[in-house]
Amino acid sequence: MQAKPLHTFPTHIPQPRRQNPVQQKSLSLPTIPRAISISVPDTRVTIPAPPSIDIDDSITAFWDYQFLFVSQRYETTQPITLRIVDGSIPTDFPSGTYYLTGPGLFADDHGSTVHPLDGHGYLRAFTIDNVNKKVKYMAKYIKTEAQVEEHDPKTNTWRFTHRGPFSVLKGGRKVGNTKVMKNVANTSVLRWGEKLLCMWEGGDPYEIESRTLDTIGRYNMMDECDLEGYDKKYDVDIWEVAARLLKPLLYGVFKMPPRRLLSHYKVDSRRNRLLTVSCNAEDMLLPRSNFIFSEYDSNFKLVQKQEFKIPDHMMIHDWAFTDTHYIIFANRIKLDVLGSMEAVCGISPMISALKLNPSKSTSPIYLLPRFPNKSKGKERDWRVPIEAPSQLWLIHVGNAFEINHANGNLEIQIVASACSYQWFNFRKLFGYDWQNHKLDPSMMNIKGGNELLPHIIQVSIKLDSDYNCQECNVKPMQNWKKSSDFPIINPSFSGKKNRYLYAATTLGSRKTLPSFPFDTVVKLDLVNDCVQTWTVESRRFIGEPIFVPKGHDEDDGYLLVVEVS
Repeated sequence: MQAKPLHTFPTHIPQPRRQNPVQQKSLSLPTIPRAISISVPDTRVTIPAPPSIDIDDSITAFWDYQFLFVSQRYETTQPITLRIVDGSIPTDFPSGTYYLTGPGLFADDHGSTVHPLDGHGYLRAFTIDNVNKKVKYMAKYIKTEAQVEEHDPKTNTWRFTHRGPFSVLKGGRKVGNTKVMKNVANTSVLRWGEKLLCMWEGGDPYEIESRTLDTIGRYNMMDECDLEGYDKKYDVDIWEVAARLLKPLLYGVFKMPPRRLLSHYKVDSRRNRLLTVSCNAEDMLLPRSNFIFSEYDSNFKLVQKQEFKIPDHMMIHDWAFTDTHYIIFANRIKLDVLGSMEAVCGISPMISALKLNPSKSTSPIYLLPRFPNKSKGKERDWRVPIEAPSQLWLIHVGNAFEINHANGNLEIQIVASACSYQWFNFRKLFGYDWQNHKLDPSMMNIKGGNELLPHIIQVSIKLDSDYNCQECNVKPMQNWKKSSDFPIINPSFSGKKNRYLYAATTLGSRKTLPSFPFDTVVKLDLVNDCVQTWTVESRRFIGEPIFVPKGHDEDDGYLLVVEVS
């Protein structure tokens, strides 16, 4: 993957592309997804198809997709100055450093290919000096325990020994390999309280020295002493007994950390607080979930901790907050007995022990009191979810905020990206195929309606003065229903009422890659329901955009995005 110089453009996106008309379909209609046919070329083909072949040709599309996930074999240990190939750094763009982590290694030197989610974290730093009009670049692997074990720095060779939750090893040990939880610190970057942390979904983050990108080591954000007091707060039931039986197996044999910190954190701009959430490792296998929400001040001092035990079997990757609530969308899962046996034998990924549970046509939303001692009136039972009238698998949250009415009623607005249970697939996300050493782009580009694919939704929840639900509805964006993800806002407005939302999306101009990878940034005006887009050139793609504030107005700033070609 070759990163071009960063693109910065004002949030008033110039010359929006004309979008193609989209057929509207009811979310309630049962639709069976069908993968778009994308040919797998002969393995002797090692370069993209020549320019003479039309860009919609399936061979070209296949190789364009593969080049998005090319292993990075080298680091850039000393800052280098990037050459500006187009445009210039805006005169009022703030100087600073953009840190970006992601999977950097997918194939070792012994025949194994891992899922992108299990790729070792590769941290990049783009330092923008607007005084001298320069951008400097560095990149290093995060020296996690797994990375140190699997990489030989003398020969610069790799041998995968950890399975990882989503992968199968072909050249390494499979049967009896208990190295499952492979902390790769490849999901998100947090700069808070003078600390730079690279986070992963299954354990502690790793602290990084911000100037050199050297790895300092694990940073403990989940104090295990809290677990003892937490267990005593609730009655011991059959599932708690099962959890205590599972702990020695998971923690002792499979070396799983007792708690997993979610990689998505939140910043309460009103109170200047960092918000995180963690859950128990055994929750993945039991029909109940334990969540601990923590809040930190600007000096990284813990100022509040809330603990919740929810009688539901679910998996969450992202979540939301408002002034008075933490919000969890229950992506429902269940234990797969056959898949568990295959996973233990090493013939399928460990994630095969779980499967989606589309048994309900609604989407449960849990509203957890953020400040229970300050609430007025009668509190609703937070263990009972609000049932949204759509079956959706929530992926990422853009923002959530509250509207307080004069009669004491409360309205909660949430904007997020979601997909269908039919599209989401634990084993084949990103088209992972460990046997062929290639990724199948057809898995991310199905036919059958845009409502199946990741898209932007708006959720509205209306509560009375006693927090009883009066109404809940879900609606897609009327003027933009194309495949979209990574919704973001101006971070200064997190938890506040916002008007603008930005997301990575696609224009759908390529027949064989109509939905993914993304090639466009879309700006959504949530008040006027209008859109603007900015698109890269053909056969190029983008990652997750971020918003860089410049002034006090919500739309006053720049969007920063890395283009991949």
